[in-house]
Amino acid sequence: MADLIVKAAVKEALDDKNVASDFYDALDDEVEALLDDAARRAEANDRKTVQPRDL
Repeated sequence: MADLIVKAAVKEALDDKNVASDFYDALDDEVEALLDDAARRAEANDRKTVQPRDL
């Protein structure tokens, strides 16, 4: 899957913290898993639209 996060936005959100280079890959994996779970919940409820409640 493509990169789901924007590195510059993550770094900005973490303000004055240093960010390890491998953090971005791990975060991207977490976001991908979250999206997969949300899509499964929507499908289980016979919906094609993923909604906030699927998170």
